[in-house]
Amino acid sequence: MQRYFVKEKEQDTLLLELTDLHHIKNVMRNRPGDFIECIYQDELYICEIEDPISTRVKIVEKKMENHESLYDVTIAIALVKEQKMDLILQKLTELGIKKIIPVKMERSIIQLDDSRIQKKKERWQKICKEAAEQSKRNKIPEITDVMTVGQLKNLSFDQKYICSTKNSRNFNYSYLQKQKKYATMIFVIGPEGGISPKEEDLLESFGYVPVSFGSRVMRVETAAIYVASVLNFCSMG
Repeated sequence: MQRYFVKEKEQDTLLLELTDLHHIKNVMRNRPGDFIECIYQDELYICEIEDPISTRVKIVEKKMENHESLYDVTIAIALVKEQKMDLILQKLTELGIKKIIPVKMERSIIQLDDSRIQKKKERWQKICKEAAEQSKRNKIPEITDVMTVGQLKNLSFDQKYICSTKNSRNFNYSYLQKQKKYATMIFVIGPEGGISPKEEDLLESFGYVPVSFGSRVMRVETAAIYVASVLNFCSMG
């Protein structure tokens, strides 16, 4: 069954968004009597389509099912080109990341002005919503406003990491096994040119710990997927 996230509930019915109704009718070609999965306030409901032109669907069953990762992970990712950003958002969502922070960095090729940021954020949230539905998640990752490196100082996490190309701790499964099961973690990933030495020094002064992926230098999208994949594997162990 296809999954959809809904924002409104009225007694024994849930209210779909118009874009979801279009998807149900014209893409999935569902008919009256078909069932879909709906997530309302992180909880899963099985619903029946009664009227194909109505946004209302009838709740048939509430299920206790949660596919969320055990790790509460935030990725702070530098602004990159649109195609790469789309891929990063999609894969981080599929791999269970809870929050994504777009960050302006010195070596970012993309520089967004205030007039474009809100439009971009709406697009990013839509990508995450669709990826969360496809991957059967109970939550859509939160995408924050665009931040600067300096604004990462006051964020509260149990452990803070910089994905560094310098000689630092090797980030892998065995490294994570030596750490406590932290409730919240954040990883900062730089743009195509990497995090500048000045920015890395600043983050270290904020309490962020540099970690390395070994001898290989990865593209930004590969680094993001690698981090999320390792954490996803650890949460299964």
